[in-house]
Amino acid sequence: MATKTFKIGEYAQGGIITAVATKTKITIIGKEWDTSTGYNKGSDQSKAKEFTRLEVATNERNADRKLNEFLCDLSTPYWADTIMDWVYTKTEITAENIW
Repeated sequence: MATKTFKIGEYAQGGIITAVATKTKITIIGKEWDTSTGYNKGSDQSKAKEFTRLEVATNERNADRKLNEFLCDLSTPYWADTIMDWVYTKTEITAENIW
């Protein structure tokens, strides 16, 4: 299982997006920034509260599109691409040819 937390700040709803990837499932979690620990990227955000989540099976049809749309709703297209690039390196999911 691979996990990465992206402390994006004002470019994402809540400021934090955590991606968890296993062989069979990808989970994207939106979290609210815990201001009690500080406002900079170096602050400990391990206790940040979750406000949204999407779980997608790696073999699910249109998994790539579902994840990308969810990430674009949470943040900017730049950060959605950055997080999806990380997901591609950790799983067997690939971008589908939609045409």
